[in-house]
Amino acid sequence: MEPNLRFWIAERQSFVRRVLQWTEILDPTNLVLSVEKIEKSRQLLFSNGDASKPDSADCRVQEAWKRSLSTVHPDSGKLIPVLFRPAAFLPLSAPLVFFSMMPARGLKSLVLPQVSFHAYTSAFNIVNGNTSYSHSSLESIFVGAGAFVSSAFFGLIPHLARMRYPLDNLLVKRVLPVVFIAQVSGLNVFASRSFEPVRGIEVMDKEGNVLGQSRRAGKKAVRETALSRVVLFGTSALIPEVFMYFFKRTQVFLKNPQSLWPLKLSCTILAMGLMVPGSFSMFPQVGRIERAKLEEEIQALTEEAELFYHRGV
Repeated sequence: MEPNLRFWIAERQSFVRRVLQWTEILDPTNLVLSVEKIEKSRQLLFSNGDASKPDSADCRVQEAWKRSLSTVHPDSGKLIPVLFRPAAFLPLSAPLVFFSMMPARGLKSLVLPQVSFHAYTSAFNIVNGNTSYSHSSLESIFVGAGAFVSSAFFGLIPHLARMRYPLDNLLVKRVLPVVFIAQVSGLNVFASRSFEPVRGIEVMDKEGNVLGQSRRAGKKAVRETALSRVVLFGTSALIPEVFMYFFKRTQVFLKNPQSLWPLKLSCTILAMGLMVPGSFSMFPQVGRIERAKLEEEIQALTEEAELFYHRGV
């Protein structure tokens, strides 16, 4: 059984415990781990009986879990590309959120941030989604392209509207892009992981034995992840807008108007730095679903009241 999957099944964590766990996984140093170090950590988790316990007090085991959880996909057991590891999400997406929320000075400055932001989030959602459903590489490419194009199109709408029809209502002018970036980010998860509710994802018992593929579990996994993205990007985009609204009325801004954008960038990074571990922790990495809510053919295979599925990030 894949160690990462075993870890998340065994860890019946509270929200606070999950946040602390994700804080370690999101450590930027996990981006520079060598393949050799990762393989040694994985060998320790496979070979050492005590290492299979998530709550082990051994520092070597704790470090091995941290390296494994941050670099290896729980479904496939394969290394996650560096740019799409959870630790890369904050440093890459925070500047993209900042630029995508800036007032456009022209078509180029409007399109490029939106395209970059939705291209990265689409790829991240696919790479870190559930991989247990049947699919080909070509299908993943087409789904990713569709999710990216549709998200970028809808993400441009409020900015094009502001350029074409200047809005006098400050609340609408500021809140509309926030609402769109939150909703489109959630829809991007549904689009990029659209095969999971259609073809079903693996459900398993507490021992990790796969009992079948469930479309209902796939729908639940995608819905939970989409909700976490709405909360993440909606809050991360709203906080800087609220901060800037009040900052523009201070003497500091009147004397130093050039300080607006550096402060907004810092505020965006800070807001996302707090929200990323929180949003990733909203739901357990390995979710639970009642047997009675699954398909009848799966219900017939077990008497356990509760089964597990990998939600994805």
